[in-house]
Amino acid sequence: MSFYNFMFIVLFIFGLIFWFLGFYFLKTDYLLFMDWELISINSCTMVMTFIFDWMSLLFSSCVLFISSMVILYSGSYMSSDIFKKRFLILVLMFVFSMFMMIISPNIISILIGWDGLGLVSYCLVIYFQNNKSYNAGMLTILTNRIGDVAILLSIAWMLNLGSWNYIYYTSTWENWMIYLLVLLVFAGFTKSAQIPFSSWLPAAMAAPTPVSALVHSSTLVTAGVYLLIRFSDLFLYMNCYFLILISVLTMFMSGLGASFEFDLKKIIALSTLSQLGLMMSILFLGFPVLAFFHLLTHAFFKALLFLCAGLMIHVMSDSQDIRHMGCAVNYLPFTCTCFCISSLSLCGFPFMAGFYSKDFVLETFVMSGYNLFIYLIFLISVGLTVSYSFRLIYYCMSDSSNMFVCQSYFEDKKMNLSMIFMTIMAIISGSMFMWIMYPSPSLIMMPFSLKFMPIIFVGLGSWLGYELSFYFFNSYLLSLKFYFISYFSGSMWFMPKFSTYMLYNPGLYISNSFSYVVDMGWGESIFSKYSLFFSSLLGKLNIFYQSNNIKLFMMTFFFILLFMLI
Repeated sequence: MSFYNFMFIVLFIFGLIFWFLGFYFLKTDYLLFMDWELISINSCTMVMTFIFDWMSLLFSSCVLFISSMVILYSGSYMSSDIFKKRFLILVLMFVFSMFMMIISPNIISILIGWDGLGLVSYCLVIYFQNNKSYNAGMLTILTNRIGDVAILLSIAWMLNLGSWNYIYYTSTWENWMIYLLVLLVFAGFTKSAQIPFSSWLPAAMAAPTPVSALVHSSTLVTAGVYLLIRFSDLFLYMNCYFLILISVLTMFMSGLGASFEFDLKKIIALSTLSQLGLMMSILFLGFPVLAFFHLLTHAFFKALLFLCAGLMIHVMSDSQDIRHMGCAVNYLPFTCTCFCISSLSLCGFPFMAGFYSKDFVLETFVMSGYNLFIYLIFLISVGLTVSYSFRLIYYCMSDSSNMFVCQSYFEDKKMNLSMIFMTIMAIISGSMFMWIMYPSPSLIMMPFSLKFMPIIFVGLGSWLGYELSFYFFNSYLLSLKFYFISYFSGSMWFMPKFSTYMLYNPGLYISNSFSYVVDMGWGESIFSKYSLFFSSLLGKLNIFYQSNNIKLFMMTFFFILLFMLI
């Protein structure tokens, strides 16, 4: 048995245990708080604290299920890689860091998992060791360091409370706690890539596809949402309208960007960003359990979407351009079926997993009575989700002429096995979580027009997706006719440029001018060359005296004698 298969079995068994424990804890309203004393010297103790409630157990089980399927999938996907053991160890470290973060009610132990996620994600993003990977890795880790610094500062602020076990203090409020909340939101926004920190998320696609499936479904990007869900009681004391605006704009921007993108993995990454904006906005509205519900359902269908995309990229000789992927449905029928199921779940197709959480979120949003602008952007973002999903299906699976010749199409059994499990979860997990987390249905009353509005926008979104992707031989694509608009929308509102060379160009320009003026200019003439110039002047004078005739010496002698006599 290979190491990959062994770790798959171990993680899957642990996932099952946590799954049933989570449902049992939820049903009985049970919570386990564990203090593990590591060392005690005189009156000073070092304690490790864990919390096992239904939230941490269910989230851990989702992470373990998805990581076990990703490891099974990677056994086949990375089979030709010479460093495949290193890859497996990195993935396991990644899962362990996330697990540490989930079960910690202590801000210090959260930092261990939080930093572990950042560092291991850097190692995974630069895994293929080329210039593009290195650049993406630097952007990823430097953006995440901002969030790490915010967590460190919040640790310092929490010294005011007397303990770092934040779980005790979420129901209390002091005036200075607004600063703690700002730092935590800052940390959550960097990790979950909200505006203005969005550019690292598509850049992290330089990692191998199995890692992308893990990172973008249940681990790295959801860590920020999970942290804010844990601290959500503190948001009841303040008005979060600005944070809701940022979250909804992130959702809108990523949906717009995905509609004009041609890189398969980047489209799916931007769809993740869109769903993170949805989770954040409903969380700041004051519905943390609903945000957590969408987090769980999203994890399964997004992992499935990445696994299907990974197999398609694998057989297309590592080409990620969707313009090459026409007729894939003829050669990869099972993969394309799973891809369609996960895309429909992402769109919120009725009775898929995504429908239960997404429809509930939309109805709650309408019921909360927010303003028209936020509501419209929210619905347009939902329409854009359908738009880019429809466009993706059109490009990859329709009978178009965009074929990439000379490919070896095959469907691996191990890869298919992991896809089967994820497909089942992408269909049934929504209803299962809904029935258990909300045993008595919430009363939502609204007019028929508002109830029907999401369906209308879904229809409009699918039409827009078709219009954006449809072309024939004697016409341009719609996006090429309005090139600047499509370029601006597809480049995430120039955000990657803002966070890369627009950030460091002024600094480089200033340092270049300093170097030119100070180091190479008057600074060098006065300071660096001064001693050399002075000593060479003395040397020339000395040589002039020594190489000249006796008259000069005599005249000098008479002048000195005359001077002494006077």
